Amino acid sequence: MTRSKADSRPWRPIAPGSTTSPYAVSDPTDDAACFSVVQLVDDELAGEALLWGIDLHNRSAHIGISLRPAFRGRGLGTDVLRVLCHYGFVIRGLHRLQVETLADNATMIRAATRSGFVREGTLRRAAWVHGDFADQVVLGLLATEWDANARG
Repeated sequence: MTRSKADSRPWRPIAPGSTTSPYAVSDPTDDAACFSVVQLVDDELAGEALLWGIDLHNRSAHIGISLRPAFRGRGLGTDVLRVLCHYGFVIRGLHRLQVETLADNATMIRAATRSGFVREGTLRRAAWVHGDFADQVVLGLLATEWDANARG
């Protein structure tokens, strides 16, 4: 359910063990950096996070986070965003990070604004979700705006 709301591509069944699975381990690429989100207390897999659409010329990337339902509402999304910002700005030397989420995803919007992202606009009825169009919200953060206190 989460992937079908978060991915702009249509859902298609994938056979177990397929190399086309979005969860198949692959070699690193220049345009994406994928991470597992693990709860430190017990090393349990909490979800996934990534920088995607990394554009080295414009020094920008998009952020994506997907947490398993049992791990939502614990502030983990905010922590993950801060780590991704550190990775994007400090490790990769990016200038701009962007989050796109459905307008009804108040949790992600709240986590992004807590991490310093600024709401830049709404893409009206831009996402096809479960048989209807939904609005998307775009939030952005520049390296120069990144709060030094949020670095971690």
